[in-house]
Amino acid sequence: MAATAVTGVAFGAALVASGVYQPAVILDQLTWDNCHMLQAFLTATAASAVITTTAQEIGYAKFSPRSYADRGWFAPYDGNVVGGLALGAGMALSGACPGTVLAQAAVGIRSGYYALGGGLLGGTVWAALVRPSIENNKKKAAAAAAAAAAAAASTASSPATPAKAPLPTNFQSLFGVSNATALVGLEAVFAAIVGASIAVYGPGPEAKISPVLGGLLIGLVQLFSVVARKSLLGVSTLYEDAGDWLLYYTTSASASPAATGGGEKEEPKKVPATNSIIFSVAIFAGARALSLLVPYLGVSASSAAATSAISPAMAALGGFTMALGSRIAGGCTSGHGISGMSLFSVSSYITMAAAFVGGGLVGVLL
Repeated sequence: MAATAVTGVAFGAALVASGVYQPAVILDQLTWDNCHMLQAFLTATAASAVITTTAQEIGYAKFSPRSYADRGWFAPYDGNVVGGLALGAGMALSGACPGTVLAQAAVGIRSGYYALGGGLLGGTVWAALVRPSIENNKKKAAAAAAAAAAAAASTASSPATPAKAPLPTNFQSLFGVSNATALVGLEAVFAAIVGASIAVYGPGPEAKISPVLGGLLIGLVQLFSVVARKSLLGVSTLYEDAGDWLLYYTTSASASPAATGGGEKEEPKKVPATNSIIFSVAIFAGARALSLLVPYLGVSASSAAATSAISPAMAALGGFTMALGSRIAGGCTSGHGISGMSLFSVSSYITMAAAFVGGGLVGVLL
């Protein structure tokens, strides 16, 4: 728990120092008016890739690639596409990400409060309505598939349906390359993109420090998380867990058929997780602490950032959309982005590509 809290504090401080928490930085990135966010984001991901690959090569920790968010709609990666689009759309509406909204609220950016409230509502809708619906539909589909397989097996003349090969989960299995080759390739591509964006756009007008330095600071937080927790950064589980806690206190125990005889019996409710909540509170505290200790990196209550033109309704809608989208996708800009992409996870690249498409489309329309 202590390591989780310290990691959260450091992450919150790094978000403020890097400047990527500012609504203008996020909105300008989605419309490609400047690349401050991209420069910090790719630098942090490149640093994380070195850290995660090294930790696994020396046997210190083991991290599996992020799995596909199969929601049973149209493809094994349907949740990554739909959730990513919704995540990006919510970012364009609110000027926030599931993690940066905590830093926004901590430093007093008004739209951040409404976006955070919308995000908590989105997590509750996911936990109470969307997640159960997806699980129920997938159970029905599995039962139908099992029944069809049983019927086919009972017919001697029916040929067996060959099992589908699982989709490759990382670049190594997708392209048939080694870990070292994947790492060198990623570092080279990201370095080229960051270098080109700096040459064309510069560091961005909101930059208090170099976005590359800010990305390296986030990478250092990832290093601490790996060393101290053997776990990677990710924030959006907060919204799901907050929804689960609300349901825990507002619903009765679940009912299930009794083991013997008729009737039903109540099963004890499962206590929701607290790790993501501790981590998120620590992010808020770290962002707040750095903004007070180093006011230059924060915003004043009367600044343009704190009195953003993003309306409360727009911020709340955006927060709702991005939180729900992140849960449909199974991660956000930190979990799928910085962490998942550093593991070369195909699902994470699909999610983040969809997020930039969704955010860009909404950004153009606004």
